[in-house]
Amino acid sequence: MKSSRRRFIKLAGIAALGLGAQPAIKAIAPAAQTGPQVEFSPGPNALTAKQWAMVIDTRRFNKPEDLEPMIEVCHKTHNVPHFSDKRHVIKWIWETHFHNAFPDIPNRFISEAAESRPYLVLCNHCENPPCVRACPTKATFKRENDGIVMMDMHRCIGCRFCMAACPYGSRSFNFVDPRTGLNEKEMNPKYPTRMMGVVEKCNFCAERLAVGQKPACVEVSNGAIAFGDLSDPNSEVRHLLRENFTIRRKQNLGTEPCVYYIV
Repeated sequence: MKSSRRRFIKLAGIAALGLGAQPAIKAIAPAAQTGPQVEFSPGPNALTAKQWAMVIDTRRFNKPEDLEPMIEVCHKTHNVPHFSDKRHVIKWIWETHFHNAFPDIPNRFISEAAESRPYLVLCNHCENPPCVRACPTKATFKRENDGIVMMDMHRCIGCRFCMAACPYGSRSFNFVDPRTGLNEKEMNPKYPTRMMGVVEKCNFCAERLAVGQKPACVEVSNGAIAFGDLSDPNSEVRHLLRENFTIRRKQNLGTEPCVYYIV
């Protein structure tokens, strides 16, 4: 736990450097500040909330293959490229093991079932996101209406301060042109592709919420993933949180993650 805190303080220091570098960055990249924001205008059937949150029932997943439908649909929906070179991998949602997902929960006697099952991880859309404070061009921002932490690819200048500030490793950087890692026949024409030199991550399917659809991973999870308004005591997520013991990733850091795990 102390190690995690020390690491977070270090990352916060890096983030502070990013904020201090704002004047210089503005001087060399004025175009990045005037580009249009990647927003999704809500339609008449849009799903709304004061604070979107997700609850993942890890008991429903026994092997890594159980998570593949969620990962596959997310990456196909958002044109996430696939590269065999691990240095260039882009991840919006992925599978990992317990001790990597929850390194701050020391328990020598954790149940074998909980320790061995796979865990689905993604951007936590924190209520207090350090990545937003670290971004010098406001390419990373938190939507005031529903709490989703968004990425504006047009404003991103690739400084990667947000990546340094995120304690969850939930962001990826496009070291190469991501379009070269896409199959044109399988691309989703409704979602924009990105370019080399920008950061990207999960957006809680903001484009789907705008037209009345839940996140793609939720739809294919067969009820293992719930999505709803954390501020609504009658929402499905609040019901699950009342009825089950849940944990969050590195919650001791004060970022207030909005992704909960039933274990």
